[in-house]
Amino acid sequence: MIVRDPVRPLRSTSVVLAIGANLGDRRATLEAAVDDLRRTPGTIVDAVSTLIESVAVTLDGADETAPRYLNGVVLARTVLDAKSLLAATQRIEDAHGRVRAERWGSRTLDIDIIAFGDTQSDDPHLTLPHPRAAERLFVLDPWLEVDPAAVLPGRGPVAELRRVLVGGAG
Repeated sequence: MIVRDPVRPLRSTSVVLAIGANLGDRRATLEAAVDDLRRTPGTIVDAVSTLIESVAVTLDGADETAPRYLNGVVLARTVLDAKSLLAATQRIEDAHGRVRAERWGSRTLDIDIIAFGDTQSDDPHLTLPHPRAAERLFVLDPWLEVDPAAVLPGRGPVAELRRVLVGGAG
């Protein structure tokens, strides 16, 4: 009698992705990017927030003269490791005309890995969780929409981070 090891399912990791665009047909690009994420092997999209508009943030701060962003959050599960997921999101960005000429410059598509399970890492190529997520209402608000009990690893409940960011209000 031959005994075979049972096939073990791959473990998936819950991830939070922020999506944004301020050039071109922003809504169409973001919707196409979500479709691309759905087609990413080993990745399942569980929820997509409403898209919200926000002012462009540059190295010098908010820029009211730059084209405004549409932003949202995608909750997903993946069997990919964090660096493979980063490579997949960068391929999606590139497919939608992303040019990496200027840090924090205008872009046709931006996909940031906000959280990768409970992973905390200072890797210079992929810091986890995203180092500025707790400072960005355009990440926190859509995230709370799709997960009111969300927690940013190492930082705490997203609702509390939002409350502190807006100075104790709502």
